[in-house]
Amino acid sequence: MLQITNIRQGAVLNHNHGVEDESGLTVLFEGISDFPGPVTLNGQPARRDGRRFMGEVKLTQKINTVTAESVSTYGNFSQSIVVVWDKKSFKRVNFYIDDHSFFWTDLAKERPKRAFDHFYLKGLKDIHDRFGLKVTLNCFYHNDHFDCDMSQMPDIWKSEFIDNSDWMKLSFHARGEFPDRLYIEASEEEFRNDYDQVYEHIVRFAGEESFILPSVIHWGIISPSCVKVLKEKGVKCYSTAFRPRLMGGPSAIERAVGAKTNTTANSQITATYSRDKQLAGDFGFGFEEHFNVMEETSYLSNHKLMYNPHLDMTFSLGCCCCNLVPLDVIPGRLEKALSDSAASGNEAFCLASHEQYTFPYYHNYIPDHMERLAKAIEIMVGNGCKPVFFPDGFLGNEAWGK
Repeated sequence: MLQITNIRQGAVLNHNHGVEDESGLTVLFEGISDFPGPVTLNGQPARRDGRRFMGEVKLTQKINTVTAESVSTYGNFSQSIVVVWDKKSFKRVNFYIDDHSFFWTDLAKERPKRAFDHFYLKGLKDIHDRFGLKVTLNCFYHNDHFDCDMSQMPDIWKSEFIDNSDWMKLSFHARGEFPDRLYIEASEEEFRNDYDQVYEHIVRFAGEESFILPSVIHWGIISPSCVKVLKEKGVKCYSTAFRPRLMGGPSAIERAVGAKTNTTANSQITATYSRDKQLAGDFGFGFEEHFNVMEETSYLSNHKLMYNPHLDMTFSLGCCCCNLVPLDVIPGRLEKALSDSAASGNEAFCLASHEQYTFPYYHNYIPDHMERLAKAIEIMVGNGCKPVFFPDGFLGNEAWGK
């Protein structure tokens, strides 16, 4: 066996993982070799200590291949991994809010003089003015609650959206909220049509300046055909994974029941978590093994980022979804995320939430939802994170573009 053991394929590395200067990032790689001969790392001799080997490699490109090789009487053996240099990395935070259809439906029906007089956009603007929020609003084409679609959204506030496009972007999320997981088996044509339809309407009423590439599709899980379209559009980062996986949140049936009984969001979420915990207890290892790729999910849980060289895609794991976390719990949740990332060296964080919980007429309305958004970004900025858009550069770091 010959294997690099301290750094995984797809690791995102920065100045916390080695010594950085203008010419590169020098990182210590370690591993195990069962072969008796010498080991090299990218052609340079590695130090040996019994089965263990170690040596420094200078990463000079954004995407780097590191090869460990042993020449022995049994033949030549090697392992190559691909890692990313997050050049001139800095602490940063991306914030996206999913499921948008309520605010543009209100605007289409009410036609106020200014779009940002609407309480939702005004609330986000206030958080931006106070804490520097940058946020992506992931949008549906159709509002499945009120039978309204984007074609009814006028373009009378286009200049206003453009004026605020430095901190607020709009993106494609799905054709509509229902059915759940609608792209898990979607065709390439179906997905492309939905994407293009939302894109064209956003550009029509908010300007090209307001559109940004999506970093998550509704429910996250999508078919390979959809991935192909996203790659064609230029998407380079995505939330968690494309594949079907174990996820929290109420099922479609439970959500429909909630709509009829006015079940509160927190009680519904608590019930769902209790159900998932019970199932995990019933099936244990088999449950996790079947629904998750355990090595990947555990790595993402600890490091928050992972690059897939075959897809040319960086996957990120968020640290807080505000509609799922009570206001008084958010500080502790984010302090733990910051502490964990200090240990792993990660400097790119992601926050998330969902639009509908802000609206009093939504059956699962959360009265303090806007306060949760403000508290989350306040904590991250207060801990030295710069608000960014992950689709810009490499996860909001544009050092490689300069």
